[in-house]
Amino acid sequence: MRQRKHRLAEMNVVPYIDVMLVLLIIFMITSPLLTQGVDVELPTITQGRDVAPKDKQKVITINAKGELFVGSATQSLSPPELFSRMSTLIKQVPETEILIRGDLQLPYGEVVKVMGLLREAGVQKVGLLIKPTPAITKLR
Repeated sequence: MRQRKHRLAEMNVVPYIDVMLVLLIIFMITSPLLTQGVDVELPTITQGRDVAPKDKQKVITINAKGELFVGSATQSLSPPELFSRMSTLIKQVPETEILIRGDLQLPYGEVVKVMGLLREAGVQKVGLLIKPTPAITKLR
């Protein structure tokens, strides 16, 4: 009696594993190159509640004219003065977080300039404060 040869119905996955390893290496090399710019940690807020600054947080306010204020001060600072204050603060308390409160009419570029200035001063954590809304509204 003659035996029939059965075909193997299994798929050879070794070439697919090789392709996946090559893709993994490519993504591991290219992903750090794609992340550029200033690191920003946006604070999360609960709907309808204000976020009060904690002990190791300082608030920088930028009004519509682009004037800079630290904390609840009424005297505006120039960018070099802000840089000096922030670099001194970071040397004393390195884990300080800076929260930026910008006016709605302020151009986005002005906020980015302040964020860059803070980065040069050694600030590692920068957040943006927003006004909480009681209901989610659609973007217009």
